[in-house]
Amino acid sequence: MPNANRSDAIGDCELIDPALVTRFRDDLVGLAGQGEYRIGAAVSGGPDSMAMLALAAAAFPGRVEAATVDHGLRAAAADEAALVGRFCDGLGVPHRTLRVSVVHAASIQAAARDARYAALIGWAQERSLDLIVTAHHADDQAETMLMRLSRGAGLAGLTGIRANRAQDEIRIVRPLLGWRKAELGAIAAQIETIDDPSNEDPRHDRTHIRRLLAADTRLDAARFAAAAHHLAEAEEALAWVTREAIRSRCVFAADGSIEADLEGLPRDLLRRILAQLIETTDSVIDGPTLERVIESIAASRKSSVSGLQITPGRRIRLEKAPPRR
Repeated sequence: MPNANRSDAIGDCELIDPALVTRFRDDLVGLAGQGEYRIGAAVSGGPDSMAMLALAAAAFPGRVEAATVDHGLRAAAADEAALVGRFCDGLGVPHRTLRVSVVHAASIQAAARDARYAALIGWAQERSLDLIVTAHHADDQAETMLMRLSRGAGLAGLTGIRANRAQDEIRIVRPLLGWRKAELGAIAAQIETIDDPSNEDPRHDRTHIRRLLAADTRLDAARFAAAAHHLAEAEEALAWVTREAIRSRCVFAADGSIEADLEGLPRDLLRRILAQLIETTDSVIDGPTLERVIESIAASRKSSVSGLQITPGRRIRLEKAPPRR
C-alpha cells in the first residue's frame, strides 16, 4: 500500500542532488556505453524503483519511458500502478501498465518474475527501446548471493544478479548494483511510494535472508556485492578459456559429429566444454545428468543424452545416437 507519510512533490528532478544524478549517469553509461539509446525503466512503485526513475529522468531527459507490471496477484496492484503513472506524469515520462497472468507453480515468485520479464521485453520491443533498467541494488545482490550459497550454487550462481545481459535482443541493465538501499531510500523520502507486503512474507527465502542481513551488522551487503563482482569476473575469464579450448581442441565434422581432445583438463573446464558441445547439437542436459556423463567418461563407458551418444577415449566423440532396435 502507498506510504502516506510521503508526497509526490519531487516531480521536479532538480530536487535531486546533482552529484547523484551524475553518478547514476556514469554507472549506466559504464554498462551500456555511450549513445543516444532509449531507456525503459521497470518501476514497481517501491522506493528503490521510484528513486531510480527519478535519477534516470534527470540524467537522461526525454529518453526514458516507464512500465509497471501488474501480476494480478494483489487487489491493490492496479492502484499502485496508477500511483506510478501519476509520478511519471510529474516527471514528463511516458508510462504503461503491463497486466500479466502468472501460472501458479512451486515458486510463485519465479513464475511472476518470468511473466514480468516477458511483458517488459515485449513492451520494450513495441516501443523501440534499446534497454531496460531495473532497480536491483547492492543489498539485493547480497541477498541473492546468500540465497544461492545456501542452495549449494557453483561459481556461475554465486556471481549473483548480472549487471548487463541480453534477452531477445533487448539489453537488461542494472546500474544500481553499486548503490545501497539506504541511499535510494533517501532519494525516495519525498516521493509517495509503495510498501509491498510480499517483501515481509515469511514464505519466501529472501525474507529470511533479508532479516539475517539486517540483524547482524557484521554481514556487510556492500562486501557481498563486491565479492559477487569479483566472482563474475572469474566466471567471465573461465568462459573465455572454455571458448578457446573448444576452438583449439575440438573438431566439428560435416556429419554433425564432434571429436574433442579433453584429456588432462580440470574437471570444471571439462564440465563447461561438454555442456557447450552438447548444446551445439541441440540436445538438452541438466547438471546431474552432465555429472553422470563425466563419470561415464572417467570409467571409459559410453553414455547417451537427448538422442546424443558420447564415446570416451583419447578423443571423446559426440554423435547422434543410433536408432533403438
